Amino acid sequence: MELNRMTGLLVLEVINSNPNGDPDRDSDPRQRDNGIGEISPVSVKRKLRDLIEFKENNFIWEEIGKGLTSDEFKILESRQNKRNTVKEQLKKDFDGFKKTYWDARLFGNTFLEEGGGDTIRSGALHFGVGLSVAPVKIQRETFTKKAPAQEGKSRGMAPLGFRIVEYGIYTVPFFFSPHQGQRTGCKKGDVELFLKLIPYMYDHTRSLVRSQVNILHAHIGWHGNKLGTFKDSDFFAKLCPQLKEGVFGDKRGDFTIPSWESVKESMASVADYQDVVQ
Repeated sequence: MELNRMTGLLVLEVINSNPNGDPDRDSDPRQRDNGIGEISPVSVKRKLRDLIEFKENNFIWEEIGKGLTSDEFKILESRQNKRNTVKEQLKKDFDGFKKTYWDARLFGNTFLEEGGGDTIRSGALHFGVGLSVAPVKIQRETFTKKAPAQEGKSRGMAPLGFRIVEYGIYTVPFFFSPHQGQRTGCKKGDVELFLKLIPYMYDHTRSLVRSQVNILHAHIGWHGNKLGTFKDSDFFAKLCPQLKEGVFGDKRGDFTIPSWESVKESMASVADYQDVVQ
């Protein structure tokens, strides 16, 4: 493992979209009692997995996976995998298990709740909960369609089936630990693939209610050693957008969105920086 610690921050712009539905609230966009919107870590990781799960005729994998062996970048959290087969591999060939599944090496897994012997529980890279910078407003509409879903009806209807955030700026923190990477078998190539996938996370996983989620920045701060050379909280505080005074937060101009150039002099302890969407 040759990489040092890494701290990252995604800055997302959500326009008339549902960035992450809440199944406990009929798929409403996730929202706290104070109006702040949420994006779950699981939702973010799912999009990364979906980009490379199926590699045949996959132009994204063909472009950014050059030089990588497909059999070493399979997805563990896939509906295609049979639980008993994977559990058997874990027991009998743990090294082969680690070599096979990219998402297990990087994110860890909850696939094997039982199983004895060696396991990978906690991964090397973790996303925190995404939060909107300001409270968000949710719009709910009913969908209709020409073809009915029930006999005797003249048309189909999905009452309040379209649930979207009108506008929001969200931030999603993430963290890489080389210490945990040693335990999971995470390699430099695993992290490099993750960084290459970030720009495509939302552009190539759009859906009907998630058509306009844009990554404005993907700030990556590398520490000067494996232990860490700066506080994650300082990195986030400098780069997190802020709502301007006297505005509602319903458009990008209502926010101050820092760039690295505007804060780098006060973050000299960051050994290396990159914005992988710029």
